Amino acid sequence: MNKKPFVTREKLEEIARVIPTPFHLYDERGLRENARAVQEAFSWNSGYREYFAVKANANPYLIRILQEYGCGCDCSSMTELMLSEAMGIRGDRIMFSSNDTPEEEYKKAAELGAIINLDDFTDIAVLEKTLGSIPRRISCRYNPGGFFELSNGIMDNPGDSKYGMTTRQLFDAFRILKEKGAEEFGIHAFLASNTVTNEYYPQLAEVLFKMAVHLRDETGAHLTFINLSGGVGIPYTPDEEPNDIRIIGEGVRKAYESILVPAGMGDIAIYTEMGRFMTGPYGALVTRAVHEKHIYKEYIGCDACAVNLMRPAMYGAYHHITVMGKEEEPCDHIYDVVGSLCENNDKFAIDRALPRIDRGDLLFIHDTGAHGFSMGYNYNGKLWSAEVLLHEDGSFTQIRRAQTARDYFATLDFSPEYAYMNGHAWT
Repeated sequence: MNKKPFVTREKLEEIARVIPTPFHLYDERGLRENARAVQEAFSWNSGYREYFAVKANANPYLIRILQEYGCGCDCSSMTELMLSEAMGIRGDRIMFSSNDTPEEEYKKAAELGAIINLDDFTDIAVLEKTLGSIPRRISCRYNPGGFFELSNGIMDNPGDSKYGMTTRQLFDAFRILKEKGAEEFGIHAFLASNTVTNEYYPQLAEVLFKMAVHLRDETGAHLTFINLSGGVGIPYTPDEEPNDIRIIGEGVRKAYESILVPAGMGDIAIYTEMGRFMTGPYGALVTRAVHEKHIYKEYIGCDACAVNLMRPAMYGAYHHITVMGKEEEPCDHIYDVVGSLCENNDKFAIDRALPRIDRGDLLFIHDTGAHGFSMGYNYNGKLWSAEVLLHEDGSFTQIRRAQTARDYFATLDFSPEYAYMNGHAWT
C-alpha cells in the first residue's frame, strides 16, 4: 500500500498562507465516502447505528458530517455529553459508556435520555441512588477475561483491562436490573484495539450473540441491541492492508443469521462505536521543517511537537510522513523528525528513511484524524493548533482557531500588579 496525501503541496501552501502551520487538516470527501460505506455494510440490520466515539475527535463540524449518515455519539464524560447536547443530539442518539463515573454525569446522561452503559456491577446501586430508579433501557459492558485470540494470533488481553463485568457479574446484573424495572437490555464489549483484520468484529459478534442467547434464557431479559463497540483499526504503516468494512459487515451478518435468528432474536439492533476507523485516515498534521541538527544523528525540527500529536511519544506509534513535493524522490536520508518540547520522546519519527528535507518543506503526517488533536495538551506552554476542513470542491474552512496565550492564561489567577507588570497584558 502506497500512502498518499489527500491534498497537494500547492493546496497546503495556499492554506498555510491563511492559517499558519502547524494545523490538523481533515478530508471531507474521505469522511463522507467512509461513512456511506459503513452504513451500507450494516444496512442488512434495520436497527443498525454507528455511535461515533467522540473521544477520537470532538470537532462539531466533523460530527455533523457523520450525523448526516445516521451516526450518533458515544460519550464518556460530562463535557462530551454537553457537546452532544449543544449540537442538538439527545435521547437514544447518545450512548454513554464511562467508567469511575461521577454521579453528576449519570444525572446528565439521564437528563438527555442517553442509553447508559454500565461498566461495573457496583454501578447499579450508584445509578439507582443517583436517579431514584433504574432506566427502562439499560446496557452492561462485558469483559470475558483471558486473551482474545483470532486465527492470526492474540489480539489483546481483556483480563488486564479495567473495563467491564465478569460473566457471573453480567448475569447477576441483568437479573437485578430486571427486578428493578429495566425492560430493554443491551450488551457491549471492547476486547481489542486497532485491529487490522476483517475477522475481529465477526468473531466478537459470535461471542456476544451467544452470550445474548444465554442471558435471555437464564434471566428472561429482553435484549434489544448488541454493541460491538470499537476496535476496528486502520493501517498506520504502508505495508498493512486496510480493513474492508463491507467484508466485516457481511461476517457479522453471517454470525447474526446463524446464532440470533434461530434463537428467535432476529430483531436485535446492532450498534458500533468506531472512532479511529471513522475519522483516522481522513486527518493529517501539517507541519513545516524549521530546523536541522547534525550531531550523532540527523535531526529535522518541526514547528509541531508532541502536544499536537502525542501518539508517537506516548505509545511509540508509527505515523507515516510525506515530504510534500518530494514524493517521487528517493528516501536516501535517515532522520529523527522531532518537535521542540523539553522531552526526548518528542519525536514523530525515529531513524526514518525519507527524502532530503530542507528548511521550509511541508511535512504531511498521516492518519491523525482520530486521537490526534483530541489528545493535545499544553506542556511547555505550547498552544493547541488550528483545525481545518478541506471541502470536496477544494475550498477550506478553519473549524477551530489556534489557541492563544490569552486562552492559556484564562484559567490562572494573577494579581493585577503581576498580570500587567511593565505594561504587558496577555494577548
